[in-house]
Amino acid sequence: MSEPLLSVRDVSKSFGAIKALGPVGLDVAEGERLGIIGPNGSGKTTLINCITGFFRPDTGTISYKGQDITRLPAYRRARLGLSRSFQIPHPFTGMTVIENLLVPMDYGATSARKELENAEEILRSVGLAERRDHPAEQLSQLELRKLELARALAARPAILIADEAMAGLSEAEIDDILSVLFELNRAGVTVIMIEHIMHAVMRYSERVICLETGQVIAEGSPEKITSSPVVQKVYFGEQTAR
Repeated sequence: MSEPLLSVRDVSKSFGAIKALGPVGLDVAEGERLGIIGPNGSGKTTLINCITGFFRPDTGTISYKGQDITRLPAYRRARLGLSRSFQIPHPFTGMTVIENLLVPMDYGATSARKELENAEEILRSVGLAERRDHPAEQLSQLELRKLELARALAARPAILIADEAMAGLSEAEIDDILSVLFELNRAGVTVIMIEHIMHAVMRYSERVICLETGQVIAEGSPEKITSSPVVQKVYFGEQTAR
């Protein structure tokens, strides 16, 4: 069995007296489509922040391509190929769509021409090529979500963590984002999806992990997760109660 691309071992994180996460362990295989679900406060964002370096875990280790990255800062992890999008897009206002990509691409460019070619290719991959020279603040909500994914892809990641990339979108717009993510995965990007829109997670993911109160309570295929009484109680039950 090949070594996992990403490995999380016994990771935990507390904020004062509140234990937000762990201990949690999981592996992500190269090329996998992994979904992470759970109700609000279940530890999803804390887990992702630990993986990407925004938080340093209290215990445990995180390895990427066999390298221990537990203590590396976020920018070092991004340069290694571990990138994320954020729940709320924050584009650089006063800049065009393509300029928004050129900012994060600047550190690794071999030349200005190559940098521009890479940015244009990323815009094509997310369906924003026609908006290349438009001010970022003029984009629709769907286009802002695509720009957020594009900025994450500017780091040329091996792993993309899509954090609620479909929040607030219509069904047709959700399908549009899913198509982008499927295409990125076919192009070789490993995708970890954190999402509250259950049918989107189940359509996209090959494997799903469910968190509750900072712990992994279920793991398996989408079919296994949707039929799990434990998941139905803590997740679907929460939705029904609203």
